[in-house]
Amino acid sequence: MDNKGTNPLISVIIPTYNRGWIIKEAVDSVLSQNFVDFELIVVDDGSTDNTRDILDTYKNYIKVFKHNNQGVSAARNRGVALASGRFIAFLDSDDLWLPDKLSMQVNLFNSNKEALICQTEEIWIRNNVRVNPKKRHKKLSGMIFEPSLCLCMVSPSAVMIKRELFEAVGLFDESLPACEDYDLWLRISSRYPVYLIDTPLIIKRGGHDDQLSQAPGLDKYRIQAIKKIIESSMLSTKQYRAAVKTLKEKCYIYANGCLKRGRKEEALLYTNLAKQY
Repeated sequence: MDNKGTNPLISVIIPTYNRGWIIKEAVDSVLSQNFVDFELIVVDDGSTDNTRDILDTYKNYIKVFKHNNQGVSAARNRGVALASGRFIAFLDSDDLWLPDKLSMQVNLFNSNKEALICQTEEIWIRNNVRVNPKKRHKKLSGMIFEPSLCLCMVSPSAVMIKRELFEAVGLFDESLPACEDYDLWLRISSRYPVYLIDTPLIIKRGGHDDQLSQAPGLDKYRIQAIKKIIESSMLSTKQYRAAVKTLKEKCYIYANGCLKRGRKEEALLYTNLAKQY
């Protein structure tokens, strides 16, 4: 691992907030990789628990940066700004990597010089029990924009990205409190193939109370992301039609949910949005 030297091949970025109960496992899974040419950057997004005390025990093995709480997008973006590597890999602080994760992704990039992003398959753990993803969650390889509209097909902890890709499509949208990764993957997959290593190399853990993806009402942020890319002029005619179709479907579903909860004005807002296209 090259945390002291300059120009590591890979910069690994872990954003974290009040994850003292689990952050050590994530860090250890990176430090246990069988690939050594990387730096590990942990961005502490204003934790108020014992996260910093745990990170301090790693001394020279990792780089730790702390800022006031601004959300996961800002934490990841700061990590990218601080990174020295040619490749960027993210790990959510409640997930784990298996030891071959970095080496297998480097091998893929070496074998596919045109690749800008790749991800791996994953193992799902929910409430400490392994679960099997449904068929619709099966990851795809290549131009995955259209299937990615209905369902987020990329996991932050599974990706490795060439730095120049961020220069082409931008970073995480800090205005989105959730679904910020969905937004970025749409921007990427509309223009570039996403390569897949069909081997589970991450352990994706869920079911805990502080998990963003467990929050209610997330579809309004997905709708916002789809609306952004529809208006970006980046899409082909086929992609545009698919995005509009998905936007309408999500708007009507979300509006119906609002009506059931007595939020008539919000329901009307999303119904009218669907009618714009």
